[in-house]
Amino acid sequence: METFDVIIIGAGPGGLRCATVLASHGLTVLVLERKETIGTKICAGGIPYHALRELNIPTELHEANFSDQLVITPWQQARLRFAEPIITTVNRERLGAWQAAEARLAGVTIRKNTTALSINNYFINTTSGRVTFRRALVGADGSASMVRRHLRIGTSQIGAGINYQIPGQWPDMEWHLDKMRFASGYAWIFPHRDTTSIGAYADRNDLSAATLNNRLLAWAKDHDINLNGLQAQAATINFDYRGWNFNPIFLVGDAAGLASGFTGEGIYPAILSGETVAQAIVNPKRQPARLNQLLARQQTHNRLQKFYTGNKVVCQISLEMLVLALRMKLIGFDVLEMY
Repeated sequence: METFDVIIIGAGPGGLRCATVLASHGLTVLVLERKETIGTKICAGGIPYHALRELNIPTELHEANFSDQLVITPWQQARLRFAEPIITTVNRERLGAWQAAEARLAGVTIRKNTTALSINNYFINTTSGRVTFRRALVGADGSASMVRRHLRIGTSQIGAGINYQIPGQWPDMEWHLDKMRFASGYAWIFPHRDTTSIGAYADRNDLSAATLNNRLLAWAKDHDINLNGLQAQAATINFDYRGWNFNPIFLVGDAAGLASGFTGEGIYPAILSGETVAQAIVNPKRQPARLNQLLARQQTHNRLQKFYTGNKVVCQISLEMLVLALRMKLIGFDVLEMY
């Protein structure tokens, strides 16, 4: 039976970042990934530009950079301009391949097509046999995390994301806020290098995934966006944060419920939390200052999300006021970001 210092379940952005940092400190690390391809999660692919710089993600992985943001409501349209890029889109598979290569270079063992079946103290039963860890187990296994379930942590705040990928690059990055159609969520148009992500996000307590998809299709038709014949891709997004450090078990990204309840943003929280968990394993006395800042931002986002689940008319008027404040630069666009 193989033994590692740390076992990480899930080879997403957070799990791979955690693994790379741990291995760079000399720990033996095993990453278990149930899929063959790393980075296939359904995702709009947007991440704050400055977050990519902070995380040292190479520019060749940037699909498209946007210094303009187009925010559209039923009553107004705001083009927000900035001196430098504010949001960048990334391809999750390309990001995953790069992260996996970096992890292997640091000495990480990645085992694909391997599902973790159960946890028994320091033993993990998998479809490829039994493995054990000496120091820590990290759950980076997404919104339906089996590690979170093992810890008996419930999940009641879940969002749903629906995505279609169309050929060609749309000229603008667009956010469509329509309370009557998408409740507290929104529709998006996020251009990539050769394709464009067309999708919608909403709290699953407000709209089922099926209803969200039907409304997205109707919205796309109204905007002359042809989604005929394309396969919808769907994913759940966990923003029900209840802690990350349950030493010797840790949670990362969506497994910890670190996504934004307001926008569904999750890539940056995943990578930052993966790095933070690795640092906590290496040095338990280190204070997670940057993660604490992100948690404060998430609380703000989740309060906004709850507010916009109220009366439709009142909330739509409030959304209009929010966009007007953005147009007049009374508030910054970072109110919509987790960075």
